[in-house]
Amino acid sequence: QVRLVESGGGLVQTGGSLRLSCTASGNIGGIRAVGWYRQAPGKQRELVARLTYDDSFNYADSVKGRFTISRDNAKNTVYLQMNALKPEDTGVYYCNANVHSSPWGTFDYWGQGTQVTVSA
Repeated sequence: QVRLVESGGGLVQTGGSLRLSCTASGNIGGIRAVGWYRQAPGKQRELVARLTYDDSFNYADSVKGRFTISRDNAKNTVYLQMNALKPEDTGVYYCNANVHSSPWGTFDYWGQGTQVTVSA
């Protein structure tokens, strides 16, 4: 069982920055990857950034060079630094943790979602 608590969403102007935070609690030793996803109105949820604990990174093409995912193991926290924000970055952002709990298997846990709105 993993609980994810997000913070950092809000309203920002084009070109501005936000930092999203997601703090995990519970069976955090089983976390194998963390990520951020977003869902714009009328669109499917999409991967924004993902980081495995062997330091493999994945970014959506639309955010490469602008967003950075990172983690702080001591604080049990994953971050998404969002720079040079554009209106098309607007959406609900969700924190994700992929967790392996032997012998039960692998599970995905999600934060509650936080709204990011970028004004033109």
